[in-house]
Amino acid sequence: MKRNVRYTIIIPVYNEEAVVHETYRRLTRVMEAIGEPYELLFVNDGSRDRTAEIIEGFAESDECVKLLDFSRNFGHQIAITAGMDFACGDAIVILDADLQDPPELIPQMIEKWQEGYEVVYARRSKRKGETLFKRWTASLFYRTLSALTEVNIPLDTGDFRLIDRKVCKAMCSIREKNRFVRGLVSWVGFRSTAIEYVREERFAGETKYPLKKMIRFSMDGITSFSYKPLKLATYLGFIISFASFVCLVISLCLKLFTTNAVAGWSSLIACLLLLNGVILIILGILGEYVGRIYDETKNRPLYILRNEQKVKNLRSEEVIWSVQQ
Repeated sequence: MKRNVRYTIIIPVYNEEAVVHETYRRLTRVMEAIGEPYELLFVNDGSRDRTAEIIEGFAESDECVKLLDFSRNFGHQIAITAGMDFACGDAIVILDADLQDPPELIPQMIEKWQEGYEVVYARRSKRKGETLFKRWTASLFYRTLSALTEVNIPLDTGDFRLIDRKVCKAMCSIREKNRFVRGLVSWVGFRSTAIEYVREERFAGETKYPLKKMIRFSMDGITSFSYKPLKLATYLGFIISFASFVCLVISLCLKLFTTNAVAGWSSLIACLLLLNGVILIILGILGEYVGRIYDETKNRPLYILRNEQKVKNLRSEEVIWSVQQ
């Protein structure tokens, strides 16, 4: 029989054995101080270290701890989605295990939720322990995404946020494969507000978002919420075509009416390289969108659980699809 749960904390974990003990300790201290029923829902995203084993130990001694154990690494955004599928709380908080986002901020989020806000997101006023390049690229991404999309995605925010049960239910109805959760939360709407905080350095371990994953994540965000890159490719094609036509007219005029026409291949080669480069860029943009369409048509499950039999009773009654959908 399910325990009545007021708050669910979703914690995606991937190779976090160095930090998960401290994450559990701080979360338990914060939630026990609140004094209402809660659950800590850890989602193990295919860790290759002892992360899952450690969390299973927590679950044996603490009935508030639950574990969703993926069969392999499906990705951070999918892990958050799985947590939402199984969350039972009236309010759901998404928190990374690395403690860069402080659990001690959760009571402030709950206060805002009790005031009537259905989404309470944490906005970073300062980012400690990150390189200048990381801060600059993150700022550039959020501002580029804001310029490209009509969905109002808050600047300088991550996935650290509280969402109401009705927001979670709306999110669970969205099953697209290439997910950008913070954008989807903004897309579904609802009344939202922000609280500001200073993002700390990682407590331990290494970042799980190297440059390659960050680029992929950025592409998911942009292509999920904007068609403007396709429009930009069209506009660029028209501009290049017009410029080429002007160059053709000028060349013909020089050839027919003057003696200044200079024979040579340099200008021709330069034009060909430019045009071929533009064509390849446009094809690349088209490929990104076509690839995402292909992913959707395969209709594979978002994730597969290694411990499905153990956790099937955790699923909220409001979630009516199976793990395999």
